[in-house]
Amino acid sequence: MPPSPSPTAAAADHGFPRHLEGRLVTAHAVWDNARITIDEAGVVSTVEHTPGIGDITWVPGFVDLHNHGGNSGAFPSGTTEDCRRAAQYHRAHGTTTLLASLVSATSDELAQQAHRLHPLVGEGLIHGIHMEGPFVNPGKCGAQNPAKIMPGNPDVFARVIDASNNTVRSITFAPETDHVDELLQLCANHNIIASLGHTNADYATTSAVITRARELGVTVTATHLFNAMPPIHHREPGAAAACIAAARQGQAHLEIIGDGVHLADGTVDMIMAGGNPSAFAISDAMEAAGLADGNYQLGGLDVTVNAAVARLTTTDGSTGSIAGGTTTLLEQFTRFAARHSLPEAVAFTSSNAHAVLGRPTTLQDSTQPKNSTKPEDPTAIVGKPIDLVGIAPNNTIHAVHSAR
Repeated sequence: MPPSPSPTAAAADHGFPRHLEGRLVTAHAVWDNARITIDEAGVVSTVEHTPGIGDITWVPGFVDLHNHGGNSGAFPSGTTEDCRRAAQYHRAHGTTTLLASLVSATSDELAQQAHRLHPLVGEGLIHGIHMEGPFVNPGKCGAQNPAKIMPGNPDVFARVIDASNNTVRSITFAPETDHVDELLQLCANHNIIASLGHTNADYATTSAVITRARELGVTVTATHLFNAMPPIHHREPGAAAACIAAARQGQAHLEIIGDGVHLADGTVDMIMAGGNPSAFAISDAMEAAGLADGNYQLGGLDVTVNAAVARLTTTDGSTGSIAGGTTTLLEQFTRFAARHSLPEAVAFTSSNAHAVLGRPTTLQDSTQPKNSTKPEDPTAIVGKPIDLVGIAPNNTIHAVHSAR
C-alpha cells in the first residue's frame, strides 16, 4: 500500500493556520464559506460566514479506539520511539484521538509495553492504551498468538493497569472467559471500557455480561463487530446479535472496520442505517499502514501484506487470517462519504466514538434539542478548544489542528 500523500507543513501539531477557511462539517450540519479563527491557546475565537472562500472541508478530528500502529511502528511490540512514529503517522492523517492497541502477550510483556506507551499519553499523541487480549477465546484468536492467550486473570489485568500509570482505557475479552465479574470490577474502578470480542459466546452469555457491566457503570463495546466471532444464525444469534441488540437499547457500542476488507460495504451500511449513533469506525491498523506490500509482524507473528490486505503468513499455501488493517480513518471517512452524506461520515469516524469516551466533540455540543431539525449554529464552538482536520478536494490532508 503506498503511503498517503503527506500533509502540508500546517498539519504539524500547533503549526496550524490562524484562520481556517472553507466548508465546516459536523455530524448534523454543513456550513459552506466558513472562516474559523483560532487563538494561540487553540480555542475558537470566531466563526464567520464569508462567501467565496476556500475549497477545504473541515471536519472534527478522527477518533480511532482500536489501532495497532503504522508507518513501521507497532504498538504491541515497538520501542517508545517506534510507537511515537506510529502515532504521529495517524495524527498527520487526521486521527487526533487514538487508543494504542496491544495484543495477547505474557504478563511481563504486556506490563513492559504498557510502561513504554504511557509517556505518549502525556505527550498528547495517544489518548490511552487498549488491551486486545489476552483473555480471549483461543478458538477465535484471529491474528492473536494462541500461545499467549490465557483465561481471565484479574491480577494480570491489574498489573498492566499499574504499569501503564492508569492509562489503560479499554480491554477486549471474551464474555465466556474466567473471572468476568472481577475483570468488570477493575474496569469500573479505573474507568476502562469493556470491549467484548474474539469470542464463541452465545447470545445469553454475552447479554448477561453486558447487563452486569451496565450495572457497574462500565461502558461496553463490541470489538470489530462480526470479525473473530461466529456469524449470526437465525437459530444461534450469538455474540454479534447480542451486541447489536444491546446497542439498539443504548447499552453498548459497536466497532466497525469499514475498509472493504474486514466488512463488505453493505454490512457497514446495514449497521449504520438510520444514522446509528452506537456504531463507529476503527482502523485496526498495524505497522504496515502507510507502507508498501511486503512482510511485517503483529505481536510476534509473521504477516504478509498483499494488495494492501494483511494476513498471517502461511507456509502451506492456505489463506491466513486477516491480521489487522492497513487503512487510516481518513480513508474510511472518504470511503463512507462516497456512499453517504458528509455529516454521516463525521458521525462514523468522529462523534460516535467521542461519545464512547464520554467526550462529545464541541462540534456536536450545541444547545439544540436532541431531536431538533433546525440546523446547528456554528458559533456554538466559539470559546472552546477543538480538533479540526482539513481535507482537500482530492481527499488528502490539507492540515490538522489539534487543540492539545
